[in-house]
This record gives sequence, C-alpha cells and structure tokens, in this order.
Amino acid sequence: MPLVIVDGANVVGSVPDGWWRDRAGAAIRLRDSLAPLPSTGLPGLPAPIEVVLVVEGKARDIPEDPSGIRIERAPASGDDTIIDLVRHHQGTRPITVVTADRGLRARATALGAEIRGPSAVPR
Repeated sequence: MPLVIVDGANVVGSVPDGWWRDRAGAAIRLRDSLAPLPSTGLPGLPAPIEVVLVVEGKARDIPEDPSGIRIERAPASGDDTIIDLVRHHQGTRPITVVTADRGLRARATALGAEIRGPSAVPR
C-alpha cells in the first residue's frame, strides 16, 4: 500500500488563512480535509493509500481521529521525523512526501520518495 507523508506545518503554512493564530486548529482542519484520501487516493496514486500527517510544535497535541489519518507527533523537527519515516519504509512500498520545503524535498528524493506540493492534497 502506498504511503503518503504530509508535512503538516508546511501544508498549513501554504494557505494564508490566519493559521498562525491557531496552529493546532489549523492542523485539525488539515487532518479533517485529508480524511477522504485513504479511500479515494490522489491523482496518479489510486486508493487504498496510507496517509500520515506529521505535526510539530503547538500542533503536536491534536487528537487522533477515526478517519484513518495517522498522526505522527514530531518530538523536535518535523522534517527529521518525515525523513525517519521515509527511511523506515524505504524500499518496502511507494512513498510520497507532500511538502514545498526545498531542503526536505531534496532529502526525501535522495531516499527515493516522490514529492508533491501542498496543492496535491485538500487543504
């Protein structure tokens, strides 16, 4: 099953909707907007897929939801947690990282992950 790892902070930050006033609330809205993806997939990546939302900082304590979106709480750097996930699953299944962060894109691509920008997922 393909794995889609969403860089929560980066995707939330790609929409100038006042997210900075309520980072946890913005992460919850993102989590909820991702809910259909495990059963609908993404363009070019048919369902079923596993979706992991990586959260950090003030968004770290958002609650789990029965939607099927797994929450990965970064103990420090969200980017490092994403790379740890890519390394853990490397070579076992297709991995897509959703981010616009250039440094993270380079690190993940070097490990064989596909990259998609924030507009690839509902926000």
